[in-house]
Amino acid sequence: MRRLGVFVLALLALPLPAWAQPVRVGAVVPVTGRYGAGGAQVRAGYEIAVEHINAAGGVTLAGKKVPLELVLLDDESDATKTVARLETLAAQGVVAYLGGFGSDLHAAAAAVAEKNKTPYLGVAFALHKVHQQGFRYLFSPFWKSPDISEALPPMLASIPAGERPKTVAIFQEKTDWGREMAAAWTEAGKTAGYQVVVTAEYAPGAKDFSDLILRAKSAHADAVFALPTPPDGMTMIKQMKELGYTPKLTFFIRAPDPPVWAKNLGKDGDYVLLAPGWHHAVKAPGVKELNDAHQAKFGRPADPITGPGYACVQILAAAVARAGTLDREKVRDAIAATDMTTVIGPVKFRPDGTGVVKAGLFAQWQNGKQELVWPREFATVPVVYPAPPFARR
Repeated sequence: MRRLGVFVLALLALPLPAWAQPVRVGAVVPVTGRYGAGGAQVRAGYEIAVEHINAAGGVTLAGKKVPLELVLLDDESDATKTVARLETLAAQGVVAYLGGFGSDLHAAAAAVAEKNKTPYLGVAFALHKVHQQGFRYLFSPFWKSPDISEALPPMLASIPAGERPKTVAIFQEKTDWGREMAAAWTEAGKTAGYQVVVTAEYAPGAKDFSDLILRAKSAHADAVFALPTPPDGMTMIKQMKELGYTPKLTFFIRAPDPPVWAKNLGKDGDYVLLAPGWHHAVKAPGVKELNDAHQAKFGRPADPITGPGYACVQILAAAVARAGTLDREKVRDAIAATDMTTVIGPVKFRPDGTGVVKAGLFAQWQNGKQELVWPREFATVPVVYPAPPFARR
């Protein structure tokens, strides 16, 4: 009997065939901290996509349907903890990583993915610099700083020529992405016909932006461009109101993406333009099902970063199926060869891991809702320009 017992234990210790195991995917997302509101959108996209794929039977692997298993950890919006959490997931044998929210967190994560030779899919970061470092395992189906700067002039051209912004103030975050985007916006002015009259730096997490705002106000800047975190962006708007400065156009990237923007700012948060890369009014297969599921969970259609998060899971599931194995190198190669349609539309990847995706989507907060205002063929409402003064909202 003792020999039989040992034999049974030995059998149990043998690795299960790939088709008998769930496809374990690791995600590190800022559930708390300064990026928590954005991370919640990414998390929702991952979780709903996994639910939908598993409800349909799972991923086809070696001729069998296998469920996806999502292991999601909170990095608390701290890049050091992003690295530590990814290493924890590596020890659990995940086949791939899914990223969080915020360019600085993704930049830290990309190096870990490269070291561990594990494919990494990330959205909610427009930093282009990280894709220029030769990383093989980094993929991002999300538009980057050059895409945003190229899409801006056509949108501004939709405003009558005599009314377009002629002067711009850039509130530049002291980060790689802040510097990258400031340079891109300055370059875009050559095509869009505006001049940058103020470039003012600030440190993330600052509490007083009055110097930047007063400099923009005294320069009579028609527009303000910035990429603050949600807490920083909301503080900027409150202080702009206090200091009596209402530019004709306020274009904030990142800060206005989450619903907490309208909850905390009310009417003061209206008329801010944003470029989240997706909107729930986009016409693509699966968007209705995503919106329905999000409506049932949260009482509203999918948030702007939820769609790209959902697409990451679609891309990964399809790559695993094409690879026919959980071998990370083969899954990586299958992701690189992606050519499919997702909830964000058609997706391919360039050799540097940047996505060939639908670009040029701009939304605007109007009456407490994120409305799609550009391009015109998909717009839910026209852009409101110039923005009315805070006192008349």
